[in-house]
Amino acid sequence: MSVGEGGWRQARWREPLVYEIGDPNRLGLVLPYHAEDKAIEEAVGRPEDTVSGKLLRAEPPPIPGLSEVEAARHYNRLAQMSYGVDLGPVPLGSCTMKYNPKVFEKILGSTKVRMLHPLQDEDTVQGILEALFKLERWLAELTGMDKCSLQPPAGAAGELAGALMMRKYHRDRGEDRDEMLVPDSAHGTNPASAAMAGFRVVKIPTGSDGTIDLDALSEAVGEATAGMMLTNPNTLGVFESNILEAARIVHDAGGILYYDGANLNGIMGIVRPGDMGFDIVHLNMHKTFAAPHGGGGPGAGVVCAKGDLVDYLPRPLISFSSEKGYYWDYSCARCIGSVRVFYGNIIPLLKAFLYIASMGGEGLREAALQSVINTNYFMKLISKSPYYTIPYDPGKPRKHEIVISAKPLSKASKNPAMTVAKALLDYGLHAPTVNFPPIVEEALMIEFTESEPKHSIEAYVEALNSIGERIVRGLIRDDTVPRNTSVGKIDEVYANHPRTITPTYRVLRRRREKSREKQSSGQP
Repeated sequence: MSVGEGGWRQARWREPLVYEIGDPNRLGLVLPYHAEDKAIEEAVGRPEDTVSGKLLRAEPPPIPGLSEVEAARHYNRLAQMSYGVDLGPVPLGSCTMKYNPKVFEKILGSTKVRMLHPLQDEDTVQGILEALFKLERWLAELTGMDKCSLQPPAGAAGELAGALMMRKYHRDRGEDRDEMLVPDSAHGTNPASAAMAGFRVVKIPTGSDGTIDLDALSEAVGEATAGMMLTNPNTLGVFESNILEAARIVHDAGGILYYDGANLNGIMGIVRPGDMGFDIVHLNMHKTFAAPHGGGGPGAGVVCAKGDLVDYLPRPLISFSSEKGYYWDYSCARCIGSVRVFYGNIIPLLKAFLYIASMGGEGLREAALQSVINTNYFMKLISKSPYYTIPYDPGKPRKHEIVISAKPLSKASKNPAMTVAKALLDYGLHAPTVNFPPIVEEALMIEFTESEPKHSIEAYVEALNSIGERIVRGLIRDDTVPRNTSVGKIDEVYANHPRTITPTYRVLRRRREKSREKQSSGQP
């Protein structure tokens, strides 16, 4: 794998929106009209005649009319302007972007899966329910929990479910505990989920060795402590070696220990959160178990529990009996109810099922070991660089990810971490997670999963060093990168302004219409 700004250019098609290519008044194909269609229409009426007036659109939706060749060219051009794990590494720390086997897409693209409906009888979907039942059992065993709910549709939803479970658990015992302990290195969604569940967030500092400060934890716990949200390995990639003592401190205060599963990839098949003292676990199916996420597809945030906390899991739970077979159990004496409609995002769950089934227990363990080897190989190489440092005990091995600092480049750049990240795009490489966690100045959070070969890691280090050298020599400035991408340097503040964000084509049309109205009326 070669690197270098001169050796890569991203495709730069001036591609309009699909709505602007097509015409709603034309069809890209002709559907056959059969005699039986007319007979049915005469018997039951046209579909639009049976729809309630409140639901009926005033006009048909503006579906673009495209021929097959127009559609194929449009989406191929967009693909050429995109980047994904099929093209190169995506080392986003704590996002675990591993390669998704194409055979999974083929299997789950079957009409047997795509055409299922959530309201059809359970006896007609026993195969899917059996797969989900086995997945739930595997995840419970893998985490050391007693039961899992497959319902949360994303990792943050799993976090919120866990926090809500804690709140209800304590309230059922007549305890008004309103504080949630969260390490200062935690994922940003942890304090957000805790606050959404009604807790006051108490920050626990990180010690010089990269693990939570046990003295600070002991001082923070008390009668108001509902629990602590923690991931292990932590966000720095360091294993919390004192986790059993931390669990004892929290439990002795009457609190619950919650595990953020974003970093499970570094320990799966080796050690279980349940054996570390965790009571609630959420898992990212779309990270650890090879289901694409972000632009690649929806997530799934399974939440698991043990002991009395099983009663508080979101419903329904997947179950089995000799009389019913596989079925959804809605019984709820103390549960928090549902956190979304129906049963969760089934496709990512089935991809996780296929991933675990194809890997087996030994394969999962090997994946964790290889991800740790890749991280430590990168750490060894980058430790020799004069442009980056490794904070928090650089001699300590990391697990699945590592955080390095671009602070040595601060004399030559006002925003070195962001500049390095943007410059990587010019080398045909995906940027890492930037400026996170906030306890590391100019942080670059990097995770090479087990999917990445040795030469990919070496090429990434080569690119980082090349960029560092060019920043020092003044050849790369904050305002000049990226240059070789389909979209160049952007104003990030402007791009994130509510008046700028355009989430749908409907919003875009509305803004364009208002703009035309202003122009026609002579308004500035």
